Amino acid sequence: MIRIALDAMGGDFAPFEIIKGAQQAVAENPELELILVGRTEKIKSSRFSIIDARQTIGMDESPVAAVREKKDASINVALEAVKMGKADAVVSAGNTGAFMAAALFKLGRIPGVERPAIATIFPTRSGRVLCLDMGANSDNRPQHLKQFAEMGSLYAEHVLHVKSPRVGLLNIGEEPEKGNELTLAAYPLLKGSPINFIGMIEAKEIISGKVDVVVCDGFTGNLILKFGESVSGFIIDLLKAELLKNPITWLASILLLPSILGIKKKVDSDEFGGAPILGINGVCIKAHGRAKAKAIKNAIRVAAEAVREKMIENIQAVEQR
Repeated sequence: MIRIALDAMGGDFAPFEIIKGAQQAVAENPELELILVGRTEKIKSSRFSIIDARQTIGMDESPVAAVREKKDASINVALEAVKMGKADAVVSAGNTGAFMAAALFKLGRIPGVERPAIATIFPTRSGRVLCLDMGANSDNRPQHLKQFAEMGSLYAEHVLHVKSPRVGLLNIGEEPEKGNELTLAAYPLLKGSPINFIGMIEAKEIISGKVDVVVCDGFTGNLILKFGESVSGFIIDLLKAELLKNPITWLASILLLPSILGIKKKVDSDEFGGAPILGINGVCIKAHGRAKAKAIKNAIRVAAEAVREKMIENIQAVEQR
């Protein structure tokens, strides 16, 4: 049985969509034991265990201050459950900064890891690619990128089941002598690492299928994440508008519906579930703030897979060498 603490009060659509996602998750995976964390009167459920937490942290609150001042916030209480051995993982759609700060305070880093990283999956021509860091850190040093590459490679291998994942370092060109101070200094570190490092890649290669893991600093990664989220929605909306423009294209859309739905599913971030925060000494999965039931269900699935495949233990083994 895998026990997952679910922050029932985090996100724009909490608690209704969080609870709905939890119900869908256990319907698909009976081995899960979900623990809802939040105000008991708002998350009444005969199906799940509940841990009462009287406070919440809003999306616009200062993360560190809120985590320190609101001891009874749902995310603090959920992470405490992992710390005390009552849960194996945490899933939250709440304030990302608060989740990160609370995870560091409660669980700490895996020994040897200097900076945690948020890892996000994007679709590619041939499957999917894991990108990190997507915003846990604004500034990084070369050693951080090396650790991101190692953690991302381990996650891709053990959780995403990619054999010998290909790792690329995001840069303005493929030549190892081109780039800024950070990428130029990080290149030899990644090259000397036991991972399957294939070299520098340009942004256009992220979705080409050329690599399985993309490594970059958190500032750059967050820009990519926000831009990528906007582009996928824009393409789908544009396609809908064009197909519904007149009766002829509307009729054609009926024939194309299976293909359109297939494209939508491939670029839908909800399908990939949540983003793991790699480097924290516990399984922490961040769903996006607008997450509805499907996204929560898949974030829970990702958390269960990370526990099942011993994600933390695998990273510990590498970083403690």
